[in-house]
Amino acid sequence: MKFLIRRFGGWRVARIASVAMLMTFLGLLLVGPSCAVAEEAAAATPEQEAAYTFNTIVMFVCAVLVLFMQAGFAMLEVGMNAAKNTINILFKNVMDLSVGVLLFFFIGFGLMYPGGDYAGKWFGFGGPGVSGFSDGGAVDATADYSPSADFLFQVAFAATAATIVSGAVAGRMQFKSYLIYSAILTGLIYPISGMWKWGGGFLHAHHFQDFAGSVVVHAVGGFAGLAGAIVLGPRLGRFVQGKSVAMPGHNITFAALGVLILWVGWYGFNPGSQLTYWGADNANATAYIALTTTLSAAAGAVSAMIVGWVLFAKPDVTMALNGALAGLVGITANCDRVPLWAAIVIGLVAGLLVVIGIMSLDKLRIDDPVGAWPVHGLCGIWGGIATGFFGLIPEKLSGRGEFVWVQVYSTAIICVWAFFTMLILFAILKAMGILRVSAEEETRGLDISEHGMHAYPQSQITEDHVSPVTG
Repeated sequence: MKFLIRRFGGWRVARIASVAMLMTFLGLLLVGPSCAVAEEAAAATPEQEAAYTFNTIVMFVCAVLVLFMQAGFAMLEVGMNAAKNTINILFKNVMDLSVGVLLFFFIGFGLMYPGGDYAGKWFGFGGPGVSGFSDGGAVDATADYSPSADFLFQVAFAATAATIVSGAVAGRMQFKSYLIYSAILTGLIYPISGMWKWGGGFLHAHHFQDFAGSVVVHAVGGFAGLAGAIVLGPRLGRFVQGKSVAMPGHNITFAALGVLILWVGWYGFNPGSQLTYWGADNANATAYIALTTTLSAAAGAVSAMIVGWVLFAKPDVTMALNGALAGLVGITANCDRVPLWAAIVIGLVAGLLVVIGIMSLDKLRIDDPVGAWPVHGLCGIWGGIATGFFGLIPEKLSGRGEFVWVQVYSTAIICVWAFFTMLILFAILKAMGILRVSAEEETRGLDISEHGMHAYPQSQITEDHVSPVTG
């Protein structure tokens, strides 16, 4: 009995916390959803109904594209890690989406979009559920789009922020701790900082610009992943006697396909953030956003390839893949407001930054198996600041200098929030003894130690895949 208490004491504490959180959700539900019940929906003109229908359908398709990015993240992460951790990685990507949807419905959506009463503030809560429905589930067709489509689109973004962390902590984190982290990030941390900009909070009042989430989504996920990687420590064999030891992924085909899926999904992420698509002006804006997104991604891939080629004497496909993602992250904040030449520049710089970021983590002995922080954290910062350098200046700001300053301090506030809240959470999980698997479990692989099964027949898992310590 004493052994069981010592072995599972920390996990019992975590279960008590989970039960408390569940009771909180139930209490919120008893209070009643925040679905604002309209006394009577206003009559819509045929033009308004057509716009409402078109916007809702396009937003739904964009939400599906962003959700499909989960498949891209899963394939990229699986391909860049050892075969013995494949099931664990796939399971994490399924569950951070599933847990995230529920937590965002009960708490996150109300925190992120609390309503006009909290405009310019740091915090607010509009209640659980999805607002905007009238009696009988009908909606006001004079609005721009359905609140259901809006929720689906926004929850896909929340899931993206959560799943970024999975790659940074791959191969050594206990599954139950990942579930706890995912619930807290999607239910609390991401929605609160998201409210500061997209929910009309204080950063929005200061005219901070982040169109589709270089900072609000990607930097939050990147810095949360960095906190996790620091507290967890490197994988066994990653740094030996002070030297970096390469641990190549087991399936670069998966990694490449994952990046291409993410690239396609980004056309839901960025153009979808236009939110309304009806009419010539909105259609042109949506297509322009897709073009700047494409140019930056292509420039990022080329830049990273060239920089890696110069530094390592060989063209490295993993650098080019991360470069494409870096370009996509960098343009996400400003895809609606920069000229085409600036989109190319943003991508070129992002490709350079991702190589520098990967090398810097290596020098600091921080193990990030897929480059989550260089891609999403570092290039998320670049996207926020680049908006000030190249983007159309908001009317209420005095000039370029003030715009750059707003972008710098707003980006810093969100990154600090994500990093230190997650650092504290990971430290608590570590103190409870439930953060990292044992050395023996890590060596065997998380598929067996955490889930009791293999993704591949044992005969197909080579020694390099089980313990990749060759350079």
